[in-house]
Amino acid sequence: MKRTAFIFPGQGSQAVGMGEEMYKKYESVKQLFDEADKALGFSLTKLMFEGSSEELTKTENAQPALLLNSVAAAKVLEEEGIRPVVTAGHSLGEYSALVTAGAITPIEAVKLVHTRGKLMEEAYPTGKGAMAAVLGLSSEAIESVLADLEETETVDLANINCPGQIVISGTKEGVSIASAQLKEAGAKRVLPLNVSGPFHSRLMEPASEEFASHLSRADIQSAEIPVYANVTAAPVQEAEQIEKLLIEQLYSPVRFQEILESFAEQELDAIVEVGHGKVLSGLVKKVQRRAKTFSIQDPQSLEDFISWAKEES
Repeated sequence: MKRTAFIFPGQGSQAVGMGEEMYKKYESVKQLFDEADKALGFSLTKLMFEGSSEELTKTENAQPALLLNSVAAAKVLEEEGIRPVVTAGHSLGEYSALVTAGAITPIEAVKLVHTRGKLMEEAYPTGKGAMAAVLGLSSEAIESVLADLEETETVDLANINCPGQIVISGTKEGVSIASAQLKEAGAKRVLPLNVSGPFHSRLMEPASEEFASHLSRADIQSAEIPVYANVTAAPVQEAEQIEKLLIEQLYSPVRFQEILESFAEQELDAIVEVGHGKVLSGLVKKVQRRAKTFSIQDPQSLEDFISWAKEES
């Protein structure tokens, strides 16, 4: 069997209609979506297939929707006997990775990320936080600029995605000031992100404290395969460590570039983005130019990958 890594997208990759073709084609996907609706007490499925984009984009909806879409596709692959040797996800996507690694059940994860989304929304006043993507500067150069803001505003590195693409997060005023200073420091562009809060910054610590009590009641098992954690960019499998890192993840930077660099040591045949969109596949190409990638988001792309995975090497 070919050696693959599965990677799972985070918030921002959602779109109305995602998962619908898979739902209609695969009985196991339909069953999983129906179970999730029952567990949540509302029809996430209807929201995903027919809802308004505005409603789906709300953090408390986008997170379980993206997770459900990703783990459903991974479940079909598992039924075909296809499992990764390692896995990782971008922010929210780490929960999809943990489900695929057998550390959390799909329904437990759907409920957890629904709660996570609510707590993230509530952690900081709406409209008072912001995030922005900084293009063309190193993390060291960005941190140097942010250090000068420490006394007046909170702004942190949030996502280290790939060379020249780093996201900052913090107070709205702080991100505005930092954006201007980063342009002066040589950033090619600084793009405000359409998000509802200062995610992956110290301003999320109140959410992490409350979320910790929900995680402590969840049934988290040790992972069957290594899951590369956002916080450390290192593989983790032990249940207690997984729980600790999920708490820290809310206010720590997503070290996705380092995760992808670590994958190079795994002698992989392909890196497979499982879920809606192709954002992570794009990052892979910027970090590992020669890596073979697949993006699975509908029955056709899923079956194309299955055909490749089952070819004799």
